[in-house]
Amino acid sequence: MSVVEVRSPAPADLSDLPVGVPFPRAPARPGWFAPAKRGLDVVLAVALLLASSPVILAAAVGIVAVSGGSPFYRQDRVGLGGRRFRMFKLRTMVRGAHAMLPKLRRFNEADGPVFKMRDDPRLHRLGAFLRRTSIDELPNFFNVLLGDMAIVGPRPPLPEEVAHYDEYALRRLVVKPGVTCLWQISGRSHLSFEEWMALDNAYIDAWSPWYDLEIVARTIPAVLRGVGAH
Repeated sequence: MSVVEVRSPAPADLSDLPVGVPFPRAPARPGWFAPAKRGLDVVLAVALLLASSPVILAAAVGIVAVSGGSPFYRQDRVGLGGRRFRMFKLRTMVRGAHAMLPKLRRFNEADGPVFKMRDDPRLHRLGAFLRRTSIDELPNFFNVLLGDMAIVGPRPPLPEEVAHYDEYALRRLVVKPGVTCLWQISGRSHLSFEEWMALDNAYIDAWSPWYDLEIVARTIPAVLRGVGAH
């Protein structure tokens, strides 16, 4: 069985990456792992999109009813090799929410370069429910089909978060970001930033097609429990 080193692509958006921090390399994996993962991603993304399409449609109608405007939005995220892409989600916040963020920074409940806040006042009336049930993330499967994301992998960070990464955190960009991950099934916002990065690095060191299937299976009860989802 051949083992190949998966070379991390040269970072494309250098302005997003921390200055002076070397970009890590991906660990070696058997050569068939990458095509197997991609094949599994496509099959699961198609199946899950078809299965969840009534839920996505109902949520979209509900968002328009309570908040107006488009029920979907695209947000710049950082993916494999530091490349930016537009991530699709169902909108959980009122329009103009980004402009409210500076005044809310002092209420941040997370450590590290991320913003997390329970009872975020920017959420519309369905927003908390959509987040708690992870329904807002169902459009991520379109990103999987486009090749920007995988079913399993570290959650894609915002560019302003990546700018503050050290080499340990930056290592999460040597694989494709995912719809679900160890952080998603291990407590999410209840974990510290250090614990989050440790879980992502543990996944990068251990990933295989079988491990991806295990994480997918563990995601279902984790989503139903909704622990740390806000």
